[in-house]
Amino acid sequence: MKHKVFRPILYGLFTFLFIFCVVMAMPRLWSAMNPNKPPVGYHFMLLDYVAIGTHLEKLVEMSPAIPDNLDFKKDIEYKNVGGKSLKLDILRPKNITADAPLIVFIHGGGWTSGRKEDYLCYMVPFAEKGYVTASLSYRLLEEAPYPACAEDIDDAVKWVFTNSEKYGYSPEHIALVGGSAGAHLAMLAAYGWGKSNDSVSSAQNYPHIRAVVDIYGPADLTTPYARAHPLVTSFLARSYEKDPGFFSEASPMKYISRNSPPTLILHGTSDQLVPVSQSDTLKARLDRLGVPAVYFRFPLWPHAMDVDKRVNDFAFAKMSEFFVKYLK
Repeated sequence: MKHKVFRPILYGLFTFLFIFCVVMAMPRLWSAMNPNKPPVGYHFMLLDYVAIGTHLEKLVEMSPAIPDNLDFKKDIEYKNVGGKSLKLDILRPKNITADAPLIVFIHGGGWTSGRKEDYLCYMVPFAEKGYVTASLSYRLLEEAPYPACAEDIDDAVKWVFTNSEKYGYSPEHIALVGGSAGAHLAMLAAYGWGKSNDSVSSAQNYPHIRAVVDIYGPADLTTPYARAHPLVTSFLARSYEKDPGFFSEASPMKYISRNSPPTLILHGTSDQLVPVSQSDTLKARLDRLGVPAVYFRFPLWPHAMDVDKRVNDFAFAKMSEFFVKYLK
């Protein structure tokens, strides 16, 4: 009698475990069969943690060692505001014989956190490929709301443009890369934030920004979701109802013109913080204006997806192709 009671339970558990294992194995199996397509994720954060815990997935090394063939100049002050020193790091191949392109990385963190060291996982391999790479700090929300951080990025762009000869990179071949809030700031600077967009193109305002990479960044803060999100309202220090124009002013989408720089967009379809619709709309807008835009949607991946090594490897490969075409 006991066997008759427990047998269906055991069968049920076995069936559940079998289906669970198949579900967990499918993303890697699909990616192995389709190496040229964005890797597939797990949709649910719990499954992401299970994949990492069972070593189905590996996390990228966020603090890689600096190889001996690279020169690392750290904590260079590019701006001092109210006694606050804003700094950047520059990573440069030691054997460069000519001006190299510069890739500037802008960290994310919801405008409230993050460090310039967060993008060493990209800085090091790109420097090993012959690029000069840089990353920078900016004022976070606890220090000042918008537009403080946008002003900092604007000043940092001017600094790297005017200091190119000193650090050995080409002022005519500069790209901005950002993730999340950093992507928002990178797009603002690349598309011409703070400059007139009526008669002068953003490309003329920023002739040195040749390309921009948007990694799951918010492009339009006027959507119903964005304008009600506490991160956005804290960032702008006001409500949409009181000042809708301010939300538009802080949106990269506002500044896109026909002469905006080529844009690479990377976004996970299961992103619950910055909806993938932000990137869908951005791509559509760039396409309408004839701006070169490359877009990869990563199926079933959440926000901050590129901490996963499979995603990071694919993102690095597509950024490399993009820079070869539009930056070099």
